[in-house]
Amino acid sequence: MKNVLVTGGAGFLGSNLIDHIFQTERHVKIWCIDNLQTGSEKNIVHLLERTDFVYIKHDVCDPIDLDVRFDEVYNLACPASPVHYQSDPIKTIKTCFIGTSNILDLVRKCNAKLLHASTSEIYGDPKVHPQDEDYWGNVNPIGIRSCYDEGKRAAETLIFDYKRMFNVKVRVVRIFNTYGPRMSRSDGRVVSNFINQALRNQDITIYGDGLQTRSFCFVSDLIEVIYRFMQNNSEVSGPINIGNPNEFTIKELAENVVEKTCSSSKIIFEKLPEDDPKQRRPNINKAQKLLLWTPKVQLSEGLQKTIDFFEDPSNG
Repeated sequence: MKNVLVTGGAGFLGSNLIDHIFQTERHVKIWCIDNLQTGSEKNIVHLLERTDFVYIKHDVCDPIDLDVRFDEVYNLACPASPVHYQSDPIKTIKTCFIGTSNILDLVRKCNAKLLHASTSEIYGDPKVHPQDEDYWGNVNPIGIRSCYDEGKRAAETLIFDYKRMFNVKVRVVRIFNTYGPRMSRSDGRVVSNFINQALRNQDITIYGDGLQTRSFCFVSDLIEVIYRFMQNNSEVSGPINIGNPNEFTIKELAENVVEKTCSSSKIIFEKLPEDDPKQRRPNINKAQKLLLWTPKVQLSEGLQKTIDFFEDPSNG
C-alpha cells in the first residue's frame, strides 16, 4: 500500500488531484491536510467515508507530526489568488517558507518524494515572453504581491538547498493560470470573477485596458501533468512550467464568458492594480519533452464546464 500526503488537499487543485490519484491507482491510501483557509470540506465530502482516505485539519506552518511513513508528498498548501494571499500577507509568506520547511523535514524523515506546487508568479511582470524556466523573473520584492511572489521564490530556494545538502527527492512545477470545477466563487481571479458577474448580469470589471494577456489551463490538464511528473522516474527535479500556452487578452476572456452565459452584462474598465503583470505565457517545451504532455482542453470547452459548475446551486 502506497501512502500519499496531499497538503492543501481540500482546495481547488488538491481535491481534484486526490480524485485523480484514486481513479488511477488501486493500492493507495491518501492523507489530506488542509487548514481550510481557502479550501472547503465540500470538495472532499465524497471521500470522507472511504477507509483509504484520512482528512486532518492542520496548518502546515505547524510541524507535521504523523506516525506514517509517506512514499509521496504533494505540497499544494498556499492561497493562490491575490485576493486571498494579500488579505494576510504575513501568513502567506510564512506558509510559503515555514510550511515548506516543515514539509521538507517530513519528506527527509520518510525518504519520500516531494512534488511542490510553485507558480508563474515567480516571474513577476516578465520582460521575457514567453517565459521559460531559465528566466529569473522581474519581481518587486516590497510590493503588495511580493508576499506570494517572493514567498514562492524563497520556497524554491529552500527545496533545492535540501536537495543539494540532503539528497531529498524533489519535483517542482511552476503553475500558470488554472481554472475549472471546484474553484471557489470567492476565488477572486478573472475566470471566477467574470463568470460570477455574467451569471448575475452585473457589469464585468476589467482592470486596465483589457489588452494584458494570460494563458488559461483547465484543471484536468494540470492535474494530469502534476501526476505524471511525480510518477516519472527520471532524475529531473525541475522546475518545470505547466500551463496552456494559448494566449488570450483579458478582454477576449470577458467577451467569451458573456457569450457563453448569454449575459446582458456590460464590460467596464477600472485602474490596473500595482505590479499586475502585462503578459503571462508559459514555454512548456520541457514538460512536453520529458512528460509527453500537451494540454487537451481548449478555453471554449473549459469555460463551458466551469460555467456549468458555477450555475449548479448545489456547488454553493
